[in-house]
Amino acid sequence: MIDFPIIDSHVHLIDRHRFDYSWSSGSAWAAGATKLQRDWAAEDLSNCSKPYQVEGFVFVEADVDPPQYLEETEWISSAASVDSRILGCVACLPLERGASIEPEMARVSKLRSVRGVRRLIQNMPDSSVILHRPFLDAINLLPKYELSFDLCIDPHQFPHAIELVRQSPAVSFVLDHMGKPEIKEMQLDFWDKKIQQIATFPNVVCKISGLLTQADHTNWTQEQVLPLIEHVIDFFGVDRVLFGGDWPVLELAANYGEWVNIVDHATRHFSTVDRLKIFRDNTIRIYRLGV
Repeated sequence: MIDFPIIDSHVHLIDRHRFDYSWSSGSAWAAGATKLQRDWAAEDLSNCSKPYQVEGFVFVEADVDPPQYLEETEWISSAASVDSRILGCVACLPLERGASIEPEMARVSKLRSVRGVRRLIQNMPDSSVILHRPFLDAINLLPKYELSFDLCIDPHQFPHAIELVRQSPAVSFVLDHMGKPEIKEMQLDFWDKKIQQIATFPNVVCKISGLLTQADHTNWTQEQVLPLIEHVIDFFGVDRVLFGGDWPVLELAANYGEWVNIVDHATRHFSTVDRLKIFRDNTIRIYRLGV
């Protein structure tokens, strides 16, 4: 059992009094998402994570209904000013708008907690849009504002994502949920080839997160996911992987402690220095957190 506080690279907070979340009414990517139809606050995470201690976390945009994405970012930045657990924020921006998004990018970059941007590629019926000129123009503005980009894709979108990375060498990319391998369907060959390919790009790091919700929510086993975690660490190396809880989405399949135990087990033979990198130090470094 790890005996040091965690810095979690991937947490969602949900406030249904402020925002609308259509995805939680039942969606293709999260069967049973109606379980999440309540508010989820930082204090809930502190309670759910016991006996582990989450010292702090990066908030990742929670796919609020448009046009509420800027309000969500400003809400989190305000909350971070009074809650020291909120160390950073990955904001939503519709980058398909091209260079016209720059005023909004500049606006969010001035907020103290914002460290990166995400646009949910997994929601795009045709992910080739990320290779169109407007999206490329917008994503290549990110380094100007010292912002990274979280890549959240389904496995079939890997070819477009890899080409996006190839065409954007100055952008820092963070691959969410290990590229979402299809564990439940046991269709892993394509994922395995593409995760190795994207790992060859030095400007990409990978979150060890989101695996249990890719498996059967009620019948997953540790043996299904351990080899995938070990693969990703082999491909990326210990300096380019980050622990992420993907909480509270994680609650669809497991509790926080169960997920920590799995990643703990996958890294049990690592040195303390390397385990600290995976569970906290890499997140601090990659998202430039003031810890």
